[in-house]
Amino acid sequence: MQARKKYVLLGLCACCWLVLFYWGGGVQLRLLRLLTRQRGEVVRPWPNWTDRAFLPRYAHLDELQTDPGTAESPRQRRQAWSAIYKDSRCRMETCFDFSRCRRRGREGFRVYIYPSEKNDHVSESYRKILTSIAESRYYTSDPREACLFVLGIDTLDRDQLSGQFVPNVDERIRGYPLWNDGRNHLIFNLYSGTWPNYTEDLGFNIGQAILAKASLNTEHFRPGFDVSIPLFSKDHPQKGGERGWLVRNTIPPRRKYLLMFKGKRYLTGIGSDTRNALHHIHNGKDIVSLTTCRHGKDWEKHKDARCDHDNLEYERFDYQELLHNSTFCLVPRGRRLGSFRFLESLQAACIPVLLSNGWELPFSDVIQWNQAVIEGDERLLLQVPSTVRAVGNERVLALRQRTQMLWEAYFSSVDKIVLTTLEIIKDRVFSHISRNKYMWNSLPGGLLVLPEYSTHLAHFPFYYLGLGISPGQEFTAVIHAVSPLVSQSQPIMKLLQVVSKSKYCSQIIILWNSEKPPPNRSKWPPMPVPLTVTDGRRKVRAKNRSRQMLSLFVNFAFLVWRSFPERIVGYPPRSHFWDPLKRAWGYTSKWTNDYSIILTGAAFYHRYYHYLFSHYLPQSLRTLVDRTSNCEDILMNFLVSAVTHLPPIKVAQRKQYKELPSPQGTKSVPWANPEHFNQRQECVNTFANWFGYMPLVHSQFRLDPVLFKDQVSVLRKKYKDLERA
Repeated sequence: MQARKKYVLLGLCACCWLVLFYWGGGVQLRLLRLLTRQRGEVVRPWPNWTDRAFLPRYAHLDELQTDPGTAESPRQRRQAWSAIYKDSRCRMETCFDFSRCRRRGREGFRVYIYPSEKNDHVSESYRKILTSIAESRYYTSDPREACLFVLGIDTLDRDQLSGQFVPNVDERIRGYPLWNDGRNHLIFNLYSGTWPNYTEDLGFNIGQAILAKASLNTEHFRPGFDVSIPLFSKDHPQKGGERGWLVRNTIPPRRKYLLMFKGKRYLTGIGSDTRNALHHIHNGKDIVSLTTCRHGKDWEKHKDARCDHDNLEYERFDYQELLHNSTFCLVPRGRRLGSFRFLESLQAACIPVLLSNGWELPFSDVIQWNQAVIEGDERLLLQVPSTVRAVGNERVLALRQRTQMLWEAYFSSVDKIVLTTLEIIKDRVFSHISRNKYMWNSLPGGLLVLPEYSTHLAHFPFYYLGLGISPGQEFTAVIHAVSPLVSQSQPIMKLLQVVSKSKYCSQIIILWNSEKPPPNRSKWPPMPVPLTVTDGRRKVRAKNRSRQMLSLFVNFAFLVWRSFPERIVGYPPRSHFWDPLKRAWGYTSKWTNDYSIILTGAAFYHRYYHYLFSHYLPQSLRTLVDRTSNCEDILMNFLVSAVTHLPPIKVAQRKQYKELPSPQGTKSVPWANPEHFNQRQECVNTFANWFGYMPLVHSQFRLDPVLFKDQVSVLRKKYKDLERA
């Protein structure tokens, strides 16, 4: 009985549902069919709300993300990319042969450049890249030693409409015996694709090669494998580069203009949507956003109603003046994701505001870009003014300072861009001995921090202040001996006795550089600290020429150095100057209040600089020093000033500084020869040429002990003998 009631109830519900459908929807369908037949129209079924054809006024999601008319969907882009780069899932573990690099430890990281073929045209930018590699400490001319291979074919510009485009690359690289489907190869590229879509197409299959590319899209970037590099112009300097503009203009942190942009406006094609909308935020007061459509051969054919007004407004402002006087700089995408504006903003300490959705920022593996830029959204342009206005002064100053650090450490020259690329790859190969994020994002930058020396921050002098620690309380005295040991009354003996009595001295090393062999250990005076005599005739890295002064100022100078452990602290000063007549750098030993060099013969500096001297500087400079037995102190000052951007520190005052004469019957010291001074003049210019700029910094700063030279009793002074020197 209950089951029968249940079935009756279900039947009644079904009947009610049919009646509702008939009277609610069926009648409407029949009426609609009847009306359309009367009008002679084709009857359409009930609308499918996912059918885009039924709603022509609304755009599909794929259409919103691309440029109408010329665009392709994300799926089409992915398919095109996978067709070009079949190894899109490459990682170091799957597409790189580590065995080629680990034959000699980290010393096995060598880079080979394929020789250029006859009639090959190489652009200026690619020539600079190849030169940077060839002059680096990683270059090898023997492919059997190579860990990494770089093509001699110019692959920077892969736009088929460009005059720099090189055809038939695919056929040529497949003919290389070492190509091996691109494994262990590094390919540089700045421009890919062509009008109208400017896709990622390079025109050849890179296989398993590492791609160092500008304007990389995050969709196509292979994390931990590819390297995103900045877009730079053909005029970007090979070495050195200009310093950042944030020198004396630090306070106040904000400038005249809050936000600026001045550049091209694209009327059609990819990238036009973003730049066409920039005029909306322009107010002509604290926000200056200027575009011009006056570029290209046939711009007048495509100009719109706004072009003439925009062109007039564009000419009212000077770009360099805006760059120097703006707090934030808009960096919108162009035809490609990257833009020259990015590096220009970094150098100018104008905080980049990025409008380039999907751009994998340069060296994103190691650089923390949130400390230097503001990433906007192309679709939310109108929110940018309120966003930058909300940034506080402290944050503004921190962002501007970080732009300078990154510019000078990684982007100011082609050399730095290329070496940063190589160092990132090297850290991946030797991940157990690599730099951490702190090293990459703190002064002096990752290029000057060699992890082979140490991976601990506390072992580097320039991190002491940031870590809140102090250097060690002991030093090693290195003395360069050029005269044979004749008697116990020689200055070197007195020097040994006084230095060894310093409570800070842990050991003494004598670099023996005399023609006669060193005496037996019994001939040396007894020492309270270990004494080591080593052959210094081949590679001398530090000389002590000031035999008398070191013993008098050693304790005070060491205490000063502990307060400035990243600098050279010492007594004998020298200076450099620019000679406008010779258009060359000069070197002088004249006594003035101005100096830029402290002779390392009587100086303190951190031992890391010894390691950097031997492993960072090129073999050519070290060979010059060894061949001439000269200039090693100048080169050390160049190196330390390049690391710190600071001058050395002079202690105490002395009006005369003379080298003691050599004993009779011995070879005269080299610095007594007039040719010695001429060599030093040449060294200054040779070193400046390699660095690409003059790193030495002038100073008039001098530190003296308390009561130094004061008219008080000597008994009241801590360093009594210092004033008698």
